Amino acid sequence: MIDMDDEQKTARAWFEQLRDLICAEFEAIEREAGSDARFDYLAWDRTDPSGAPGGGGVRGVMKGKVFEKVGVNVSTVGGTFEGDFAKSIHGADADPRFFATGISLVAHMANPHVPAVHMNTRFLVTTKRWFGGGADLNPPLPVAQDTDDFHAALKAACDAHDPAHYPRFKQWADDYFYIPHRQVHRGVGGIFYDHLEGDFAANFAFTQDVGRTFLAAFPRIVRRRMDDAFTLADLAAQRAWRGRYAEFNLVYDRGTLFGLKTGGNIDAILMSLPPVATWD
Repeated sequence: MIDMDDEQKTARAWFEQLRDLICAEFEAIEREAGSDARFDYLAWDRTDPSGAPGGGGVRGVMKGKVFEKVGVNVSTVGGTFEGDFAKSIHGADADPRFFATGISLVAHMANPHVPAVHMNTRFLVTTKRWFGGGADLNPPLPVAQDTDDFHAALKAACDAHDPAHYPRFKQWADDYFYIPHRQVHRGVGGIFYDHLEGDFAANFAFTQDVGRTFLAAFPRIVRRRMDDAFTLADLAAQRAWRGRYAEFNLVYDRGTLFGLKTGGNIDAILMSLPPVATWD
């Protein structure tokens, strides 16, 4: 176990609570579809390169009738960044010690009319303290109603805290979730934010609302689309799109790199990869 101050404990407790709420809701959707699928949880521990305890986490994965593969992970880790990686992390260039706690979620859906989704929120401590995260929708076959509803929910959550948040964080998501070598966006966007620091209480409240908004918005879309009829051509389009998703996560995603560079659990880090994908 690593030492934590009150802010770190508060953030960790919320991310674990949010995990429980999300997993319960996703299992409820499976029951509505006549499935008894449930999350399988695997706890893992991390040893810091210094040899000291480095924290750990819990990987949660469910494979069901609606959710072909969904992972919901929580982790709380700490220690020292190795080598030049510290220079790439906010506030760690002069002192490589760090703490990080957060939740990360990726859902790949059985029905190609149900969009895949990504959500994560986190709290990091170096010589700085900040929150980051966001949520973005990734439909293989985009539907304007779903895209509009998802963005409207995120905008309302942002506007309740700062009217400048949504346009800024939406643009940040558009810029970040882009595959340069394909010259395409990974999905239809959402919000992405990082280095939200200064007022812990205000920034924590916003981060909580991002999680609550996701929990309210995404299941509505799932229930709306999960019984839609689909064709073999729809499945082919879904699997080709998943190939693009995998490329982004393996080449560009900061969370993947952070997990690998800090000695995280490999299965938890790569749970974001789709179960079946194709490349031409």
